[in-house]
Amino acid sequence: MTHPLTGKVVIITGASSGIGAATARALDRCGCKLTLAARSGDKLAALARELSGDPLVVVADMTVAADVVRMVEETVARFGRVDVLFANAGIYIPGQVAEGDPDAWAKLFDVNVDGVLRGVHAVLPHMLAQQSGDILITSSISGHVDIVWEPVYSASKHAVQGFVNTLRRQVAPAGIRVGSIAPGMVANELWGFHDTAAIDEIVARRGALRSEDVAEAVVFMLAQPRHVTIRDLVMLPQGQDI
Repeated sequence: MTHPLTGKVVIITGASSGIGAATARALDRCGCKLTLAARSGDKLAALARELSGDPLVVVADMTVAADVVRMVEETVARFGRVDVLFANAGIYIPGQVAEGDPDAWAKLFDVNVDGVLRGVHAVLPHMLAQQSGDILITSSISGHVDIVWEPVYSASKHAVQGFVNTLRRQVAPAGIRVGSIAPGMVANELWGFHDTAAIDEIVARRGALRSEDVAEAVVFMLAQPRHVTIRDLVMLPQGQDI
């Protein structure tokens, strides 16, 4: 049986590692046509070689307006349309505010918030013309709960949630669905996990999700019939006490 996502054109930002790379692999198995976007050309090229399809690789920085516009233009030129934007690029900064670096916080907001806004703005004209599309944004449990050890990151994800839940209502009449996926702790590079054994250990004690767990949830959200919108999907490791 053909998967409901087969043939869909999907842009994934932050595709070079973590949730983005895992989602690229999952959507490739579904038969999607992929644009892989991130700053690391080498990592994107390595990922593209793994995939069975012929993905478009776009080296792009989501904080650079011209890069974001080019990412969408190259996708349309290659595939003729954009069915899904998975706005997944993000960075993480925890810690005490009194000990923090405001310049680093500004960079975090550039990526986690402004990069999302720019990506959505770039794809919307195409989706509005099609009268269809999906915009899915990687949020966090930190967008739903005020987590004391990551106040700046939490603030960025609260901003994402506000944007998701207002944009959704603006574009719903055009057949465009907007949602967020909000995982708790994920054992990947963003949280400093690089060793397979360390990932296996924390997952085994139910302290973290795998990137692949989140990717499967993304597939689930996107594969729903068009009359169904999953506005927010919050997923936690079973042992996370939040």
